[in-house]
Amino acid sequence: MNTELIEPFDLRIGYLTPKNPIALAPMAGITNSNFAQQFTDHAGLVVLGGYNLDDSTNDAAKRIAQRGRSEFVTDSPMEFLTSELETITDNPDDCAVLVNVRAADIDAYVEAARIAKKYGAGIEINAHCRQPEIMELGAGQSLLEHPDTLREIIEAVKGTGVVVSVKIRANVVDDLMTAYMIEKAGAHIIHIDAVGRNGADVNLIKRIRNITSLFIIGNNSIVDYSAAKSMFSRGADMVSAARAVLKEPNTLRFLVDQITSYQMTTGWYNSPKHICGGGDLRALAFCCLPVKPCAVHNALNQIGMSAEEFTKLKLQIVEGTLLEYGDSTCFGSMAWCCKITKPCFLRDGVLEVVGLSDIDFMRLKKQMSEEILAHRKR
Repeated sequence: MNTELIEPFDLRIGYLTPKNPIALAPMAGITNSNFAQQFTDHAGLVVLGGYNLDDSTNDAAKRIAQRGRSEFVTDSPMEFLTSELETITDNPDDCAVLVNVRAADIDAYVEAARIAKKYGAGIEINAHCRQPEIMELGAGQSLLEHPDTLREIIEAVKGTGVVVSVKIRANVVDDLMTAYMIEKAGAHIIHIDAVGRNGADVNLIKRIRNITSLFIIGNNSIVDYSAAKSMFSRGADMVSAARAVLKEPNTLRFLVDQITSYQMTTGWYNSPKHICGGGDLRALAFCCLPVKPCAVHNALNQIGMSAEEFTKLKLQIVEGTLLEYGDSTCFGSMAWCCKITKPCFLRDGVLEVVGLSDIDFMRLKKQMSEEILAHRKR
């Protein structure tokens, strides 16, 4: 076994270093420090909250609770947040932490961000809660309909030096414009509840991946590895589960075990589907030589690159690497070979001859994808 893969993931989000790409999602009234501690030994990230940061949101939460919904209610929100962070960070488990928060006052977000940073946690701006009592205050999902306010909050919070996440509910407004704004405002993470008409809208993850370099956490219907893999293969850097852990507390542990096994076998845990199979633009690393009409031309159009430029660039990228070899493959070089999970005796024969492992092949392909997208013109 390659000893470099004993710790297989190299995830960095500012000062946060999740040990794997599996997260516990926030659930109001449920995901506090005590609840989350049962997952910190195996999850890469836990998101506490949503916490209410001021009198207005706490009063709203009281009214919500009277309707029978779980909520965190406190008369001393900043002291409560401090206590929660002290509890969750006072343990030996190497687990990254975000706190999901909502407020009617921008100053409350800033104060909470300073507290989170003090404890080595990040802040997650809740642009997701759709309870009327919260939305009436201009918090939660209503922030999606007021992008100038959301941008102002992100910029103010970012000024504290904290790692900033924004949790959004999909298919409420123009998600691509929202993601673009969130990135430009300086956030590090977009946490997407990819709610669709029939389950998770995984293609939204792909569309956002194609236009942003934000760290993407995919959420919604993550109940098993198949659901998680569907989001990973469309560009999610991490997935989060919520209600599934209430039904089966070992859900996150199962997901960690399975995605770790996949990473240690392939070297690229969230490798994209092929372009012709609906993959995101990172999959240009797996595309054939663009000599016939196919989906690669549409992908190249999206990044403003001609077929000739693409051909020249891929050959330039592999020059001096083992991907340069492959006279016996379809197009004379492994620059054009598909991902390792697709059977190909021609590619595999070359890998054996040159002594390149499946893992290192995929690592080189990942580097290629980054280089291709670094040359995008659109």
